[in-house]
Amino acid sequence: MRHSILFLLGAFCFASVTAQNLVPNGKIISPTDKNIQYVGRVSMKNPNAPVWTYPGVQIRTGFTGTSLKMIAKPNSGYFMAQIDGSEAFKVCFNSKRDSIVTLAVALPEGTHQAKLMYISEGYDRRPEFHGFIVDKGHTLAPAPVLPERCIEFIGNSITCGYGVESTNPKDPYFEETANHYYTYAARAAEALDAQAMVVARSGIGVYRNYNGPRTGDKINMNTEYTHTLLYDDKETWDFNRFTPQVVCINLGTNDTSTSGADEKLLTNGYKKLLGQVREHYPNAKIVFLCGSMMNGKDLALAQKCMDKAVKYAQENGDSEVYRFDFTPQDGSLKYGASYHPSFWQHEKMAGELVAYLRVLMGWM
Repeated sequence: MRHSILFLLGAFCFASVTAQNLVPNGKIISPTDKNIQYVGRVSMKNPNAPVWTYPGVQIRTGFTGTSLKMIAKPNSGYFMAQIDGSEAFKVCFNSKRDSIVTLAVALPEGTHQAKLMYISEGYDRRPEFHGFIVDKGHTLAPAPVLPERCIEFIGNSITCGYGVESTNPKDPYFEETANHYYTYAARAAEALDAQAMVVARSGIGVYRNYNGPRTGDKINMNTEYTHTLLYDDKETWDFNRFTPQVVCINLGTNDTSTSGADEKLLTNGYKKLLGQVREHYPNAKIVFLCGSMMNGKDLALAQKCMDKAVKYAQENGDSEVYRFDFTPQDGSLKYGASYHPSFWQHEKMAGELVAYLRVLMGWM
């Protein structure tokens, strides 16, 4: 029986070489190839070098032959890769000279499938995808049809996956321990067989970012939501490229941090974001999520302000706005870095959200 042999190296990275050196042994496939699917907020201003900043962006394709390599801009960051539905493994472009990583070798001859998910926050790196390399004489093949179900997740560090690969709550932020693939959002989307669009940034709020002034920050999720790339107002996202049936908003942890939130400003922040989402997705259900990092007065305030935003929507004729609370974390499932949800807490959150959305959306 023939078996596929994959380089599954967990958090380790593949040695890189230049594309030019590999041309005699393979064929470079452009990012514009019709068999490549992109999921997420990806800028195609330069179609030969798609760029993005949010975690959760996916690149999917089929390919023939026995191996597959990926080309990206040096220092683009971390991805989780899956070949033929196998266990996902981490690869990275993490130095100034990285340009290519090997995703699979010694596969059986035939047609295979590859899925890449960007798991870092890319607003500093501005990652770019530059194509694939297949065996000489081979090519890409169609990827599986994307799921019809679509979810948009708007969030902060919880949705990004801050510290999910750490088990020490005293650890600071390290990019190496952040991984969107293991978040409640990614796990829920997979369990529901749904595409996921992610608009999330660690430390961001609806009106006040982490440790920001109580009066609010000039830049917050409300100012950034319509941009294709975070902190870049030069390109407005084309909302026709992705139409979710449900939008999940998990914000408020940073608004209520340190010196706390102003109730009126936080409520208005939720209302404003709700208005933007509704403007672009008139038929979607919108769910305000709360948790799992908040507790006590902060949790009560966030819930109160969300409830006010939901009531406001309903009083103005929008009956498709909802609220859902995650179980607050208590340490029984350990903590990730900086007391963020652990891997196991995210699994619990995913299970809670999946059960809720199955009923809300009729996705049985």
